[in-house]
Amino acid sequence: MPVKTNLFLEEIAVDRIIEMAWEDRTPFDAIKLQFGLAEADVKVLMKKELKFSSYKLWRERVENCKTKHAAKRVEGIDRFKCNMQRAISNNKISKR
Repeated sequence: MPVKTNLFLEEIAVDRIIEMAWEDRTPFDAIKLQFGLAEADVKVLMKKELKFSSYKLWRERVENCKTKHAAKRVEGIDRFKCNMQRAISNNKISKR
């Protein structure tokens, strides 16, 4: 699967993707739905944008986080946005 390395994203979108990638409850499916980036694309973006030590910490965190991958989630968690997400500005998911 080719990784979108030449994808142009606005700085605010990159910041939001990084924020979502660091959040434990936000799965990669949510990032793909909102920004069209698969997990491999997010990894490439994070490696490019973060310091190497920060990237290593993030990768370790993602590997051990059961909520980052929808398939690993506990039954009963069938959404990836909180009830208060409508109050967050510039969030396309909450406006559906």
